[in-house]
Amino acid sequence: MAPTGLDPTILRDLLRVAGAPDYHRWEDQIHRAGGCASPVHLRGWTAVKDKTTGETLHAYTTADEPGGRLRIACGNRRASRCQPCATVYAGDTYHLIRAGLAGDDAKGIPGAVRDHPRVFATFTAPSFGPVHNQPDTGRCRCGTTHSDNDPALGTPLNPETYDYASAVLFNNHAGELYIRFTNRLRREIAARAGLSQRALADVACLSYGKVAEFQKRGAVHFHAVIRIDGPEGPDTSPPAWATTTLLDDAIRAAATHAYTTINVPAADGQPARALRWGTQLDIRPIRAFDAGTDITEQAVAAYVAKYATKAAETTGTLDRRIGELAELDRHGVPDHARRLIQACWDLDGLYPDRRLWAWAHMLGFRGHFSTKSRRYSTTLGTLRQIRADYRAAQQRDALGLPDYDQDPTVLVLADWQYAGHGHTPGESVLAASIARDLQLNRDTAREALRDQLALEGAAA
Repeated sequence: MAPTGLDPTILRDLLRVAGAPDYHRWEDQIHRAGGCASPVHLRGWTAVKDKTTGETLHAYTTADEPGGRLRIACGNRRASRCQPCATVYAGDTYHLIRAGLAGDDAKGIPGAVRDHPRVFATFTAPSFGPVHNQPDTGRCRCGTTHSDNDPALGTPLNPETYDYASAVLFNNHAGELYIRFTNRLRREIAARAGLSQRALADVACLSYGKVAEFQKRGAVHFHAVIRIDGPEGPDTSPPAWATTTLLDDAIRAAATHAYTTINVPAADGQPARALRWGTQLDIRPIRAFDAGTDITEQAVAAYVAKYATKAAETTGTLDRRIGELAELDRHGVPDHARRLIQACWDLDGLYPDRRLWAWAHMLGFRGHFSTKSRRYSTTLGTLRQIRADYRAAQQRDALGLPDYDQDPTVLVLADWQYAGHGHTPGESVLAASIARDLQLNRDTAREALRDQLALEGAAA
């Protein structure tokens, strides 16, 4: 049955797509793309040949596909752009972070890493002026008890006195501030161990994985898993002096040290500023299992994965670069986000090397949302390659083809060209329905596995 309540133009297009003789092949492509909201279209062909005989073992061309195109997933991490692809990205991030906490032999991380000192730290932005919030007392300074979905949360009590310029400059420098922090942290750890920084590298190394999150007030802050390893990373044990208590103390010292400050010079009409972390620094030990006050490996991995697919659009700004200020009116950007974007515009000419206007849609932030040190864990690229290899093996088995990488007599030829992206209006509705079905299947499988593990645990 066709969905009701649709725009007639969309409904006509939906019926056109669903009634096409090649609809089932289109549907299969979208299934394989995970219900992608904006798939990439390719035109081309591939052929598998036997080098010795010249025989064609398999041939494929998009000429016989719907519209003469093959549709593949866009792979965008942003949930605001493509929720299905963002779900895959979040899953990869979860496994990457969790492998660095619990170990995973398949990903090259030994289980012994679980015994290394590790904490979950949150670095916040300083205050730029009082905002509407939900304090422990329940009542905001404005005299109101705000609900969780109150749009006033995070907005200034007095927009005219709020320091919008400092807010976007902090966002803009936040990535560099974190680099300064990690550099200082190595020095603080070495000092507590009675070593020089060079000597520290011979016995221990610092590993981390972090993600950025935008608070409702539009200020970015970082959540980071920080771990002390042996000199060769997770494969080696840290020295006996490396404890969670020492790591906690070193983090607090590094975060507040004068070195972990960025001085922004005065400009025309703008004062000199010293940018540093806010006073709310939260550091918690990570436990393998629920220990009451501490947090678990699973909870940390899930938390980081959740924010890896979000960006500044959660504050009401746009999820793409802004060409002109007039766009804010067309898209109904709320006043607080609008003022932050305006601050980027106003400051862009004063600090041209900071490219504030280019990053105005991110409220000035220009860093990577999810990063890790080289030795923390596996990489997203490795996880994607594992998935691609698995699917390629499935395809070869289904076609009865040999393993191309292992058989030197097999030659693979291919020619692919970009042919566009996205869906027609009717295709978008159908793709969204496919994506919902796939997500429901995943949720059902996850719940069944959780119930099974609970039963096994009870039986034990």
